[in-house]
Amino acid sequence: MKIPGFAVSVFLAVTAFAYPPAVGILGQSRNCVACHPNNGPWKETASVIVDILDKATGKSLRQADGTFVISAKRGDLKTVITVIGWRAGKTGPAPYRNAWLYVDPKRIAEAGSLNKFAPGWAVNLPMSCRVVGDPVDAYPGAHVTALPMTVRAGDDAADAEVELQVMLTRGDSVKAKPAEGMLGNYFERKVRLKVQ
Repeated sequence: MKIPGFAVSVFLAVTAFAYPPAVGILGQSRNCVACHPNNGPWKETASVIVDILDKATGKSLRQADGTFVISAKRGDLKTVITVIGWRAGKTGPAPYRNAWLYVDPKRIAEAGSLNKFAPGWAVNLPMSCRVVGDPVDAYPGAHVTALPMTVRAGDDAADAEVELQVMLTRGDSVKAKPAEGMLGNYFERKVRLKVQ
């Protein structure tokens, strides 16, 4: 029914549900285990693969202390490969899907931006959720996911530190009930960004 001189608006309250990784993107969760249980069988850290490879050389950027360093000249593009998974030859079920996110923890609470990477640094793929099955020469036969990520140190970039937050998973998380239906193990690594 039309009412002259009146405009009728209907607003619907919609709750957004996000599939991982959503830390700091649609919410302000500190990390994956704020929603998902850390209940999987992949706790043996010697068998877990969390690596960052230089795409040009294929070499790991891992340092002696277990952190990673991504160096880039100001204005230049630097591409790395994020490799997540489970070593070959291990008994029991392998992870099926891996999620990861590069995030500056200080920026998680910021509103109005989907970019939670280090200030001054441009990045094209700081997060992913990917099914296992990518071949990686450095890890023959391993159950891994691997994707390139390109960063660029902008004019206002400075040396910084981000976290690489990782979940190895199997099964499917129940929509709106992230503690159900999925086995997962959470890991965290420090990544230092260095302007050359």
